[in-house]
Amino acid sequence: MPDEAAAPPRSRAGRRRKGEPALSLDQIVSEALALLDEEGLDALSMRRLGTRVGAAATAVYWHVATKDELMELVVDEVYGEIVVPDVEDPVGWRAAVTTCASNLRAAILRHPWITSVLDEVGVTYRGPHLMRVSDRMLALFEAAGFDLVRADQALGTVLAYVTGMAGAEAAASRRVAGDERSRTEALEAAEAAAEQYPRLQALYRAYRERGPADDDDFADGLDVVLDGIEARRGR
Repeated sequence: MPDEAAAPPRSRAGRRRKGEPALSLDQIVSEALALLDEEGLDALSMRRLGTRVGAAATAVYWHVATKDELMELVVDEVYGEIVVPDVEDPVGWRAAVTTCASNLRAAILRHPWITSVLDEVGVTYRGPHLMRVSDRMLALFEAAGFDLVRADQALGTVLAYVTGMAGAEAAASRRVAGDERSRTEALEAAEAAAEQYPRLQALYRAYRERGPADDDDFADGLDVVLDGIEARRGR
């Protein structure tokens, strides 16, 4: 008899005991995603999730064997939000990569907890949405003229930039909780602490005077990354 716990999570049939509400895997994943968005990683537990869906934690385990498996499914659900344009004309590869990078950044800002788990999930699980995004982004770099190995290197560079920048944006937003005064006070304190380091002091002052980072900052940095990638085309 096959081991049910080893079955792919989306194919494992759910069960319920008498008196328990019917649950679907999609419902469980949706509620887990909502809980993570509202309260962060520390809030997620099978018991807490069971309460949200109106069932015991044991009912959740009929659909997912472990919390780690649940996280894999939730991360893949987020990747389902990311749109990757189709590109057949090599001229359009850069605009398409820019669009996809912006879509990924937006997904991270909607679900800021995800940056803490991306590396681990990426190694242990390749869900259908994640694989779709990866495969289609590789196609964009192939359209630019890279072979698959170099396309993967270029993709990794772009992803590192996007997750790093978006993760920093999300962290900054959490620290100040939308309070611009808190941001200003933090930069003033940093500026004062950097009295012996004139470049840092001037940098903190410049950031304080210019206001929070915006879409243009992200786009400018992405252009720098893509300029470097484009310079390697044809090598």
